[in-house]
Amino acid sequence: MLYYLLTPLSDYSVVFNVFRYISFRSVYAAVTALLLCFLLGPWMIRRLRAWRIGQLVRSDGPRSHQVKEGTPTMGGLLILAAIAIPTLLWADVANRQIQLILGTTIVLGGLGFLDDYLHIVRGRRNGLPGRYKLIVQFTLGLVVGAIVIGSSLYGDLTMRTAVPFLKDTFLNLGLLYVPFVALVVTGASNAVNLSDGLDGLAIGMVLPAAAAFGALAYVSGHAGFSEYLNIPLLAGCGELTVYCSAFLGAGLGFLWFNAHPAEVFMGDTGSLALGGALGMVAVLIKRELLLLIVGGLFVAEVLSVILQVLSYRLRGRRIFRMAPLHHHFELGNWPESKIVIRFWIVSILLALVTLSTIKLQ
Repeated sequence: MLYYLLTPLSDYSVVFNVFRYISFRSVYAAVTALLLCFLLGPWMIRRLRAWRIGQLVRSDGPRSHQVKEGTPTMGGLLILAAIAIPTLLWADVANRQIQLILGTTIVLGGLGFLDDYLHIVRGRRNGLPGRYKLIVQFTLGLVVGAIVIGSSLYGDLTMRTAVPFLKDTFLNLGLLYVPFVALVVTGASNAVNLSDGLDGLAIGMVLPAAAAFGALAYVSGHAGFSEYLNIPLLAGCGELTVYCSAFLGAGLGFLWFNAHPAEVFMGDTGSLALGGALGMVAVLIKRELLLLIVGGLFVAEVLSVILQVLSYRLRGRRIFRMAPLHHHFELGNWPESKIVIRFWIVSILLALVTLSTIKLQ
């Protein structure tokens, strides 16, 4: 919005020329998101308490979690607002990539909100049945995948995905690219959801990934940097940097209230949206396989659940004390804050490795 309102004024004053630069708009998207969280956060927490929208703790979960019962949840609404509003203000909303990423974020946020509402407000034990969530997630992935192909966003590269560490190597998936996109979006969305189990854990793990993808979006959409790094120039891709910056600002602002001991939880409203958004950014920068690296801990969380279930069904024995993986360490008497900080450190390391793949190829 501000991009269209203020950029034309550069004809009258060079001061307004800064609004043409993605770097400038990205910084202020992050600042706007952070300030929105600081301004709206306390009010939203009070409202959630007043409406008695509090966390319901599983009876079979770690005993230390019983004190979290009643903590306001559905705080993902704060994250969604702090991402969407700055993006609409500072990004080029006519950009197809921005439209796709915002649409994905809002739809998955709405899905998570419905799940939280049914579980917490309406008292349904499991909220929205898992199969329905998967249907919506996969269908959304199919739709955005079809739009990407139909728009031919990147010409010959549209149905291809880059192979990490290999120079000029892309897998051509053809029409299989559509279900591939659906798998990426669905998998990423659920992986973050599974990791949302400790104060500040999930939000702290997605931030390094968002920062890495924001940097990759910027260089991929910049003619000079893409030529220097010998990577394909993806037209319009740089605008995703503004979105990723808003994502970072919103995440840091939410972490202010979600840090241990948490004043509010994001719920599925936040976790499904953030995970799906990361997956969609990976799709739009043609780095889908990098999700396995930058989101390595999310992959480990998902695998821990799969292995635990398979082991128990096939052998009648558990591999981990409890799944997902963070609960395994929690039952190993690791303090919650230590688990969270160590997972953050590993996430930052994986983000740095992800960035290194561009220079190594």
